[in-house]
Amino acid sequence: MFYREGFIGVGIVVQNETGHCLACRSFRILQKLGPEVAEALAAKFAMELASEKQWSRIVLEGDCLSVVKKINSTDEDLSTTGPIIADIKRTLRDFSWFRVNFIHMIGTKGNLEQDTTNPPWKRSFPHVIVATLVAFLFGYHLGVVNEPLETISVDLGFSGNSLEEGLVVSTLLAGAFGGSIFSGRIADDVGRRKAFQLCALPMLLGASICATTTNLAGMLLGRFLVGTGLGVGPPVASLYVTEVSPAHVRGTYGSFIQIASCLGLLGSLLIGIPVSSVVGWWRICFWVSTIPAAMLVLLMMFCAESPHWLYKQGRIAEAELELERLVGSSHVKAAMVELSKTERADEIDTVKLTELLYGRHSRVIFIGSTLFALQQLSGINAVFYFSSTVFRRAGVSSNLGNVFVGVTNFTGSIIALGLMDKLGRKALLLWSFSGMALAMVLQVLAAAIPVSNPFAFYLSISGMLLFVLMFAVGAGPVPSLLLPEIFPSRIRATAMAFCMSVHWVLNFLVGLLFLPLLDNMGPRLLYSMFCTFCLMAVVFVKRNVLETKGKSLQEIEIALLPQE
Repeated sequence: MFYREGFIGVGIVVQNETGHCLACRSFRILQKLGPEVAEALAAKFAMELASEKQWSRIVLEGDCLSVVKKINSTDEDLSTTGPIIADIKRTLRDFSWFRVNFIHMIGTKGNLEQDTTNPPWKRSFPHVIVATLVAFLFGYHLGVVNEPLETISVDLGFSGNSLEEGLVVSTLLAGAFGGSIFSGRIADDVGRRKAFQLCALPMLLGASICATTTNLAGMLLGRFLVGTGLGVGPPVASLYVTEVSPAHVRGTYGSFIQIASCLGLLGSLLIGIPVSSVVGWWRICFWVSTIPAAMLVLLMMFCAESPHWLYKQGRIAEAELELERLVGSSHVKAAMVELSKTERADEIDTVKLTELLYGRHSRVIFIGSTLFALQQLSGINAVFYFSSTVFRRAGVSSNLGNVFVGVTNFTGSIIALGLMDKLGRKALLLWSFSGMALAMVLQVLAAAIPVSNPFAFYLSISGMLLFVLMFAVGAGPVPSLLLPEIFPSRIRATAMAFCMSVHWVLNFLVGLLFLPLLDNMGPRLLYSMFCTFCLMAVVFVKRNVLETKGKSLQEIEIALLPQE
C-alpha cells in the first residue's frame, strides 16, 4: 500500500507454491476514505478473483483488515468464508465507484493446469526473428567502416584528415538521432510492420549510395540516410518484440536483439578483412548490407501486426486474428481480455516532455538518461568504430584484433544472458563498469611503454579485449533492459525515446571527436578520461540504480517515484 496525490494505492499479488506471480490487480481510492476501506477492497478483489478463476483456496498476506487476517490464518476453502465475503460486500456497498488503474492477470491454484498454461513460443518465434534483422543491421552498419575506413579515405580523397574520417562515422549517428525522435510517431501512425519496412528503405538507398559514391559528400549522404533508418528501426524492434511475445519468453526474446546486434558487428568485421588486399572491396561491404534490409521488407509482409497497435486503432477483429497467429486459438480470449484492460489503463492521459523533466517522473528519467550517457562516455563505441586504426598505431594486426573484438563482444553478451537474472542488473553494472575502468588502466600502461617492447603489444590487446568483454557483460545490455523496467507503463515509450536521443547525441560526439582527441591529447590522457567516466558510472550506479531482479513492475514504480 502506498500514498500519493491524495490517493491510496493498493496492489494484490497471487502466487503459487514456487513464488511465481500468477495474478495481480491494483487500484486506488481517495486517501480520505482511509486504509481500512482500501484493505477491504483488496480482500473483495481477491475473493472475486478466486471465484472468477475457480480457485479452491486463496491465502492473503500483508497488512490487511481483520477480516483478511482471519482468511490468512485459517487458509480454508472459499466455501467457508461466505459470511466474511458478505460482510466485506456490505462494507463496500457505498464505495463501488473506485477507479481501477491497471490490471494484469495470469492465473493460479485450483484449476492450475488450465489457468497457467503458457502459449506456445514457437508461434511468435519467427516474427521475433524477422524483427531482429533490424538489430543485425544496426550492428553491421556501426562496424562496416571500421576496417575499410583508411581505404575509403584514400579512394575518396580525404586521407589523413582525421576530422573527415570521424564524419564518415558520426554522420550515421546524426541520422540515427533524427530518426529516433520520430520513431514512436511513425510506429503509432502506420503500425509496427510498416514502420519496419519504412526504416529499411533509407538503409537500402543509403547503402547503395555509399557503395557507388566517388566523393566524400556522397559517402556522408549515404551514411546519413542509413542512420535515419537505424534511428527508427531499433526502438520499433524493442516495442514489437515486447508486444508479440508471450510473457513467459519475453525476456529471452528481448535478449535476441542484443545477440543480433553483436552478430551484425562481428559480420561487418569479418567481411572487412579482405579490404586491404582486394581493390574496391569496401564497396562490397556496403552492398552486402542491402541483403538483410531487403529481407526485412519482404519477410515483414508475412509477419503479424502488433495486436496492441490494432486494438488502439479500434480494429478489434484484426487484433484477435493476429493474437490467434501469435498465441494460438485457445489463448485468444484470455489475451484479448488482458489487452483490453491494459490498453484502457495506458490511455488515461498523455505524457508531456515537461512532465518527464520536471514532474514526479524526473528521477527515473535522470537515472535512465545518465546511464546511457555514461555508457557512451566510457568510450566503448570509439573501440568499435576505430579499433582497426588503434590496433595499427599500436603495431597490432588490425584483422586479428577486429575478429577478437567481435568474438569477445558476442561472448560477453552470451554470458550476460546467464547472469542477468542470477546476479541482478545492478550487480552486473557495477562489475562491468569496474572491469572497464581496470581495462582502461591497462591501456594507459600500454601507451606508456615503447611500441618496440613486446609487453606493450600483449598489454594493449589484453586491455582492449577486457574492455569489450566487461562492456558486453553489463554496461552494454543492461541499460536497454533496465530502463523499460524502471519506467512506469504510462510514460515508457516517451521516456525511452528521450533517453535514446541522449544516447545518440553522445554516440555522435564520441565518434566525431575520438580521432582528433587521440591525435591532440595522446592515448594516455584520453584513456585516462575514459577510465574516469567508468569510475563515475560505478559511483552513480551504486547510489541511484535500484535492483529490479525478482521485483514486479509495480514494486519498482513505487520504490522509485517520490511519495507526494
